[in-house]
Amino acid sequence: MTTRALSPAATCVLVAAFLTAGVSADEWARFRGPNGSGLTDATNVPSEFGRDKNMLWRLPLPQGHSSPILLDDRIYLTALRDDVLVTMAIDRAKGTILWERAAPKVATNVVDKRNNPASPSPAVEHDGIYVFFPDYGMLAYDRAGTELWRMPLGPFNNIYGMGASPIIVGDTVVLVCDQSLQSYIMAVDKRTGAVRWKVDRPEAKSGHSTPILWKDQDGRDQILVPGSFLLTSYDAATGEKLWWVAGLSFEMKSTPVINGDTIYVNGYGAPVNDPGNKVTVPSADEVWKTFDKDGNGLLSMDEWPRFTAAFWFEATDLDRNGKLDKDEWSYYRAALESENGMLAIRLGGRGDMTDASVRWKYQRSVPQLPSPIVYGGVLFMVNDNGIITTLDPETGALLKQGRLEGAPGSHYASPVAADGKIFFSSQDGAVVVVEPNAEIRTRVVNDLGEEIYATPAIVDGRIYVRTTQALYAFGR
Repeated sequence: MTTRALSPAATCVLVAAFLTAGVSADEWARFRGPNGSGLTDATNVPSEFGRDKNMLWRLPLPQGHSSPILLDDRIYLTALRDDVLVTMAIDRAKGTILWERAAPKVATNVVDKRNNPASPSPAVEHDGIYVFFPDYGMLAYDRAGTELWRMPLGPFNNIYGMGASPIIVGDTVVLVCDQSLQSYIMAVDKRTGAVRWKVDRPEAKSGHSTPILWKDQDGRDQILVPGSFLLTSYDAATGEKLWWVAGLSFEMKSTPVINGDTIYVNGYGAPVNDPGNKVTVPSADEVWKTFDKDGNGLLSMDEWPRFTAAFWFEATDLDRNGKLDKDEWSYYRAALESENGMLAIRLGGRGDMTDASVRWKYQRSVPQLPSPIVYGGVLFMVNDNGIITTLDPETGALLKQGRLEGAPGSHYASPVAADGKIFFSSQDGAVVVVEPNAEIRTRVVNDLGEEIYATPAIVDGRIYVRTTQALYAFGR
């Protein structure tokens, strides 16, 4: 098959499509950079780096999976230091800590190794740093580290813990809180922390996706949020639900990307959601007739049908009371009926746009955690097992699929790209540089020898990589 190489002109057009108002491509002010795209027009980014090559500095860090966020001469991130949740400002040139602020002391809980009490990434502007700690809530600081406001939230009920990062939209900070029950999206005044609007998301039961923005033909900012079963658009000014598309997995973790008039979003629930693996789940009424032994209208673990794995009992016991009612069984049934897939969805509309807007769907080796990237006219995705798939973004046609050379094992960080290079990071600590075409050719493998969960950042000719032990700055 033919592939399309990336030209400098194409790079400029592509990056421009992702930038939000007031954000330069030289900034990485939110999770995955400009509008969550993973793209920047930075040049002179090194392909080879490590402790003995192109390392500008290394800063040892406490634990945390949040990604480095950059603006002006600062880097911002969060961490868990000695059981205290902290926000840090780091000198971008020297790699030294300028200030560190502790959140109010709370009990922290690690529910999944892939998550962490300091997993969500900050959202920043020139005099505002906004952070979300799932075990506490949101906090805001100015550039000097002075606290502007705090907002306790939760406790949350998500089987894997919370994972979405805040984003800045105009004069508000927007946060999506998807959990087993009482999911919502809210916008708060970025200077005072006062709630501007809050909208329930009753269909969302398990989600970790950070939203992105899209400006419609009327100049209105829309917030695009993947969640259980639906991609939903909200009016950024009012929170009004504008349009939605069904067909997503029951669990959504990655951040979507936009290219032209289309948004690309991948979701993966479980192997049973792959085509060919799906099972038929009987209705609640059918199950209750046979398995509700004590006739109390609820299923206990002892009454759980043996035709399905015990894991699903915990996953669908939404109120965590040790018993399932018929509504929870209905959610279980819908979860197993949902499908894993990468969807291409045309932007815009009003109401249910499922039939009109889904352009194509691809369903092999779909990622659970890593977000996709569109670069050089190719859609790239890497699944949690390190299998890369390249697709034609226009048609969804498979261009190539294979294991990433030089980085076996798990992949939880999302790819980022700049300067004609795509960077994939494995859990084991290998940062692999791949050519920007469909052939999945590895240029170089940079083995840092430290686990990586955080997505790297690229700004001004440098790539910043957070491992479980340190933050690195690499540049020529």
